[in-house]
Amino acid sequence: MKRVILASQSPRRRELMADSGIPFLARASHTEEFLDLSLPIIEAIERIAYEKAAALKSAYPEDVIIGADTVVYYQDQVLGKPKDHEDAFRMLKLLSGQTHKVITGVAIIKGDRKELFHAVTEVTFYPLTEEEIREYIHTEEPLDKAGAYAIQGFGKFLIAKISGDYYNVVGLPIAQLCRRLKDWR
Repeated sequence: MKRVILASQSPRRRELMADSGIPFLARASHTEEFLDLSLPIIEAIERIAYEKAAALKSAYPEDVIIGADTVVYYQDQVLGKPKDHEDAFRMLKLLSGQTHKVITGVAIIKGDRKELFHAVTEVTFYPLTEEEIREYIHTEEPLDKAGAYAIQGFGKFLIAKISGDYYNVVGLPIAQLCRRLKDWR
């Protein structure tokens, strides 16, 4: 396989790639992440993933580049990373006892060739008390996570069930990605 470049500095994505056994380099993709909500959400998130990968194309013209972006989506709104503790509280209160979607868009590019795909996982939270929400926020974990929670961290205790790919919720649908990378050899 050609060399693989992961256009991300996300520790979670880097760990998932490392666990896959595929040798890769992780490089920051300095792009403005503008989610165009005039587009259908799937198309908008795939576009950001593509822009992340494309930003590294000139630096790595012979390599396979992977870009990804993940959003939490509930009641037609995107729940990004919270601005502060109160924003995290608002998001977690909104998700309490509800089912939302976690959508990851992925782009694989090399030269002029590109492949875009996505994964959608439904996540259902237990009903949460205000005290439980505040205790979780006190861990500081929610502050840099879309939707204000991390399924792989203390956030696992908020979740009643998931339907779909667990690793998508972590930030990268790694099994689907590895299957698709076979066609890029």
